[in-house]
Amino acid sequence: MNWLVPLPVVMPLLGAGLALMLAGRPRAQRLVSLTVLTATVAVAATLLLRTTVDGPLVLAVGGWAAPLGIVLVADQLAALMLVVSATVTLCVLVYSIGQGMADGDEETPMSVYHPTYLVLTAGVCNAFLSGDLFNLYVGFEILLVASYVLLTLGSTETRIRAGTTYVVVSLLSSLIFLVAIGLVYASTGTLNLAQLVDRLDALPDNLRLLLQGMLLLAFGIKAAVFPLSAWLPDSYPTAPAPVTAVFAGLLTKVGVYAIIRTETLLFPGGRTATLLLVVAGLTMIVGILGAVAQSDIKRLLSFTLISHIGYMLFGVGLTTQLGLSAAIFYVVHHITIQTTLFLAAGLVERRGGSTALDRLGGLARLSPLLGILFFIPALNLAGIPPFSGFLGKLGLVQAGVDNGGPLAWTLVAAGLVTSLLTLYATARVWNLAFWRAPHADMPGPQDTVHTTRAAGAMEPYEVPDKGFSGAMMPRLMVAPTIALVVFGLALTVVAGPLFDISTDAAEDLMRRAPYVEAVYPGGTP
Repeated sequence: MNWLVPLPVVMPLLGAGLALMLAGRPRAQRLVSLTVLTATVAVAATLLLRTTVDGPLVLAVGGWAAPLGIVLVADQLAALMLVVSATVTLCVLVYSIGQGMADGDEETPMSVYHPTYLVLTAGVCNAFLSGDLFNLYVGFEILLVASYVLLTLGSTETRIRAGTTYVVVSLLSSLIFLVAIGLVYASTGTLNLAQLVDRLDALPDNLRLLLQGMLLLAFGIKAAVFPLSAWLPDSYPTAPAPVTAVFAGLLTKVGVYAIIRTETLLFPGGRTATLLLVVAGLTMIVGILGAVAQSDIKRLLSFTLISHIGYMLFGVGLTTQLGLSAAIFYVVHHITIQTTLFLAAGLVERRGGSTALDRLGGLARLSPLLGILFFIPALNLAGIPPFSGFLGKLGLVQAGVDNGGPLAWTLVAAGLVTSLLTLYATARVWNLAFWRAPHADMPGPQDTVHTTRAAGAMEPYEVPDKGFSGAMMPRLMVAPTIALVVFGLALTVVAGPLFDISTDAAEDLMRRAPYVEAVYPGGTP
């Protein structure tokens, strides 16, 4: 089954080329994108099943064996990330198609959107499957170049300004990562992850700590870890709703994935554990305090995104199998729930005309379905039992208690406070946007426009989103949001098997031997 490993990267790239050739034919582009991402979900699910049974799958690109050639490695962690990311990108694509069709495609250059979106998907998948540091860098650059385009769709002044900040910060993190790669190669003579396991262990402690610190700095910027996260709340909310959703769900998690992969495989022993725990606590508290202070739903969700990255770092910083397993589970949970909430925020903007809390009200009465689509993932994000957010936090709390150290107990307390403040922030959104009386400027059900169909009957017509005035919610936007809400609920139903996969992945990461032996069956050269 090794031939399946490169498909999550190859198929989106080929699809992007085909979609670009079909510029000016939006229906054909939509068909290509949907087909490619559906196939990617199927391949990712197959890889997860095979890696669970057979262990890591490895493919040497071009037939060039490691360490001379590039290897793609699908272990349980990578396969799990592929399944979740491919599912999310497929749902967001359907949502964006619904939005584009409702808007008449006048503000979004669809001929550019589909190829770029598929390139972004390929970059994310390549980062998850990379078996060497330079190919990981290439994966980051692929997804970042695509994200530059997606972030500035429409070329409005606000998006260009936010995109400029995003580009500068991303280039800085990439430069740091590239310098770190050069130092690693100069010190060890290789960039292959499996080969680095032995060679990094032989380096002097100070040099090893320097390399580890530079990689952490680069990945910390990409993951929006405090104090390297100031760029995110000013960048993400300005993009179109589906772009914001996929960015929030995936891009920061690729940075978290890189931290998990390098900290366990290349730098075991917990030399930076204290630093990671301190940063995790600060990320939780500062992020959620920023969320509480916001009066716009998108900015509030952007700050909760930053805050909950701290939970993942908490699990990594504990350097225990339980902590790492809970962190992996929480990554899966957060990708799903954060994406869902941003899609729901896009629906709020369409139905209510704004995401500013002082301009919203009565949405629960105007659109009960929209209220449900926001309410369920909001409770899940806050960690209310029995949702997956609660189970993930419970695993992290148990890991912190088992650690027993003063810093671990502090992080447990910070996690509980963050969870309560998350509940407060989301409850505030619910009270102001959904529960209180409608704002005077907000469109109501009476604003729905009707048009005469061929049969001669008057039927509701979904108004194109020209300033959101009187707009209803297109079905192709609602359906994928419902699908992700159901997917988030399914994480609770299958929490046991999911925790088993996370535990197995964490065990393999900490043992390191399964990964190394899969790449070098006869031992590292």
